[in-house]
Formats: sequence, C-alpha cells, structure tokens
Amino acid sequence: MSQVLHTPPPTRAPADDDLAALAARHGLSVSGARPTLPEYVRQLWARRHFIGAFATAKLTAQYSQAKLGQVWQVMTPLLNAAVYYFIFGVLLGTKHGVPDYIPFLVTGVFIWTFTQSSIMAGTRAISGNLGLVRALHFPRAALPISFCLQQLQQLLFSMAALVVILLCFGVPVSVSWVLAVPALVLQFTFNAGVSMIMARMGAKTPDIAQLMPFVLRTWMYVSGVMWSIDKLADKDDLPRIVTVLLEINPAAVYIDLMRFALIDSFHASQLPPHVWAAAIGWALAAGIGGFIYFWKAEETYGRG
Repeated sequence: MSQVLHTPPPTRAPADDDLAALAARHGLSVSGARPTLPEYVRQLWARRHFIGAFATAKLTAQYSQAKLGQVWQVMTPLLNAAVYYFIFGVLLGTKHGVPDYIPFLVTGVFIWTFTQSSIMAGTRAISGNLGLVRALHFPRAALPISFCLQQLQQLLFSMAALVVILLCFGVPVSVSWVLAVPALVLQFTFNAGVSMIMARMGAKTPDIAQLMPFVLRTWMYVSGVMWSIDKLADKDDLPRIVTVLLEINPAAVYIDLMRFALIDSFHASQLPPHVWAAAIGWALAAGIGGFIYFWKAEETYGRG
C-alpha cells in the first residue's frame, strides 16, 4: 500500500498593501517619516523653547574656555574691523569720500559677521550634531534655526559696542535707529533660510564646510563691507549690470539698511532703488524656499 505524502499548500506572503493596512489599523507609522509641511511647522513651533535654550547654551559655551569669556563676542568683530581699516581704509584709501568711515566700516563688519557666522554654523548644523540627530526625535530644522538665533544673540551683544563707537565718533542718537529692528528681523529670516539650505547640502556632502570660507570671503569683498558701493556705481566705465548686481546683493542690502538706520551721514540717496522691497523679497525667498528645501529631506538626516 503506497504511502502518499501530503505537502501543505504554499502560503502567500502578505502584500505590502496588507502590511500597510495592518500597521495603519494599529496606529503604527514609518519610523522617521517626513511629516506634512503644516504638521512640520506645528512641531517646530512646539519646540520653540528648546530652540531658544539650545541657542543660549551654545552661545554661553562658545567662549567658556577663554579667560576673557564672553568679551570675545565683541572683541572678535572689533579686531576684524581694525584689520580692515588698516588694509582698506589706510593702505588702499577706501575711506576717502566716505563720511564717518569708522562707524561705516564697523557697522558693515558687524552685520556681515552675522550673516557669515549664521551660514557657516548652518552648514555644520546636521553633520556636526549627528549624535543629537540620531538620538532624539525632533524637527531637524530646529538646529540651523537655533544656530542663527545664537548668532543673532551674539550680534545684539556686539551692538552695545557699536553704539559706543557711533557716539564716540559724533553720530547722534536718532529716531531712525528704530529701523534697525525690522532690518535685523529681515536679515535673520534671510540668514535662517540660507542656513537651512546649507544644512541640507552639508548633511549630504560634509566637504562643503571646507569650501564655504572661500565662498563667504569672496561674497564679503563684493558686499561693500569695507567700501561704498554707491561710490563705485558712479564710475562710468562700470557696466550697468555689474552695478545692479552689486546693489541687489542681499548682504549689501542688509548692510546698507543698517547703515542708513544708524549713521546720519549715510543718506537715502546712497541706498539702491526699492531697497526695502529687495530686503523683504530676499528674506521671503530665502526663508520660505530654504525651509521647504530643508523639509523635503527631513527623513534622510542622520542616516547612512
């Protein structure tokens, strides 16, 4: 009598749709999945206290090993301004024809340093904090924004020294100083947007952080930090397109707005046309565009 072996019918592997339905039924979601943009904004707003505390802690720790401590927050841009004054103001003569050149220069250095430091810190925001990114769940945009906030806090400390310099060189207190507030808000928005763009790029290609100092140094030289753009624009031999590009350069726009707000000898005629529209446009384009660009790669940060 022959013995018949019965093999069980092959079981069908559950389809991906079945697994997705099962996970949804039990409230499970993909680990590290990117939330919708409105949900991402809500998560970021919910962590606003963390962003502020993280920025303050980083600022406090920045010079904790130095004997002069937080004094370097003011001394660093002042020393840079002194070097630029000697090289550009004295040796190259850019101070000629520029009233209140030292307040003009120091204002430019302080405002440029805010943008430069924000972008450099943003470039390393993800790649330099992988332990935090991999250990905790939070919207990653909190990191570049907090680094920009840290640089804003440092600028506000430095502004006290800037005010002293303005007064020592005979620049009077004026109601126009109030314009510094919206100018700084717009510049912070622009810086944060660019920082988020660089944070995503730096997370994928960390070598960008080594290239950025050269890019930023070149940007500084064409932003009118040490020289007056309107003086250069008066030269007939300069192509009109070059003049326009220099005038709408976002770094130059925010520097000129702060000079106009703080220095009474810097007149409205020295500002590029529609300067406030340009400042708002750059802030919105960089802020919104940078935020969306960063959000689109949210689920990739810290992986690999």
